[in-house]
Amino acid sequence: MRTKTAAPPAAPAAGTARRRWVLAITSVASLMVVLDALVVSTALTAIKADLGASITELEWTVNAYGLSFAVLLMTAAAAGDRWGRRRVFAAGVTVFAGASLVCAVAPDVSTLIAGRVLQGAGAAFVMPLALALLGAAFPPELRPRALGVFASVSGVAVPLGPLLGGAVVEGISWPWIFWVNVPVGAVLVVLVLTRTEESHGPDPALDLPGLVLAALGSFGVVWALVQGNTAGWTSPVVLGPLVAGLVALGAFVAWQRRAAHPMLPLHLFRSRRFAAGNAVIFFHWGSALGAVFFMAQFLQTGLGYGPLAAGLALAPWGLTTAVVPQLAGRLVGRFGERPFIVGGLGLHTLAMLWIAFVAEPAGAYWAIAAPLVLSGTGIAMCLPAVQSAVLTSAEPRFIGKASGAFSAMRQLGGAFGVAVLVVGFSLAGSYASAAEFTDGFRAAAVASAVLAAAGVLAGCLIPRREPKE
Repeated sequence: MRTKTAAPPAAPAAGTARRRWVLAITSVASLMVVLDALVVSTALTAIKADLGASITELEWTVNAYGLSFAVLLMTAAAAGDRWGRRRVFAAGVTVFAGASLVCAVAPDVSTLIAGRVLQGAGAAFVMPLALALLGAAFPPELRPRALGVFASVSGVAVPLGPLLGGAVVEGISWPWIFWVNVPVGAVLVVLVLTRTEESHGPDPALDLPGLVLAALGSFGVVWALVQGNTAGWTSPVVLGPLVAGLVALGAFVAWQRRAAHPMLPLHLFRSRRFAAGNAVIFFHWGSALGAVFFMAQFLQTGLGYGPLAAGLALAPWGLTTAVVPQLAGRLVGRFGERPFIVGGLGLHTLAMLWIAFVAEPAGAYWAIAAPLVLSGTGIAMCLPAVQSAVLTSAEPRFIGKASGAFSAMRQLGGAFGVAVLVVGFSLAGSYASAAEFTDGFRAAAVASAVLAAAGVLAGCLIPRREPKE
């Protein structure tokens, strides 16, 4: 009598299915978070008319999100290590969805700004924990490909943000850019609690002095970067927080050297891949976010496009960020991160210089279409590679802290980049006319190229990896 062959163990298949759920959940959550950083830009005119907001209040509907986001990133990563990454991630999504509801029903601009502060806080508890969950679920050999998919989904926000914002504002009403987050957030919370496994960091206690110093330091620096171009870089309301923030960050580093349970173990920076990767993402996101900030305005102020038309015009740029990272992610494991970081930011540098050379008021769109695609391709090549360099250089138990540092450097770089490009714009142009705006835009594009070139230099410090056959 023949005996039945025992069925193969189900664990590998179950592990694969769970990894797919982790990738899907974290990718959609990151898309939602990044989208809300961009989608508001094309709704500002409608918000101004509906709520009677001043120019300063409009600025804060954008800046409030980024400020609380940047300040709480390191705290979020430490909380995830202490209380569970899945649990804290779910809490972050819940706060984000609840804050979106506040924004959607806001009767005045003060309530809207308060809702944006809460949104940024929720986002801060989503992004680093998303990377930590991803890093914990995927072994190092599979991580680059997973990060490529993650970056592709997040990258969809670049073309979708301005396009969705313009379409919703013109077709429905601006509160709907926030309403959509409520059901998406509810579904994500259920899925993350039922389809993912919990993981923790190595430390049993929170580094409370480190949390306070990191939050104060980040707040001071980001506040100064956000306010510098409006209040003046020598103004006490800028210099005071900047100096205080830098002192707090210096004290944070000193404390981390002797803390029993440091929230950011400084030994991670002994790795060239980790240290250089964090420098790369600072300049990468500074150049990219600054370019997005001014490109959307150039299409409307310089070329005379409406919100929806501007979103459509940015689509070729952004669509590369939805396709290229998946391809790059598959190849990073074979060729290493350095070629994709250096090559990608090199392409973006050349593209921004090209745009600066050909930009003209009321000019033809085709003149900037090709460099837009080149820029998007370069940005998209770099992102999964630099994520891989940082997250694969850290031991699995330090994944949460590594992702927190990476996310914080990205947000600080974004605030720094926008500030630098605004300075360049202000020195060469103004909003007085399409011609003067274009003069300023050219200078901003050159500043973006300089930041990208700094990222190239940082990328050259990442050790080469021998190609795999």
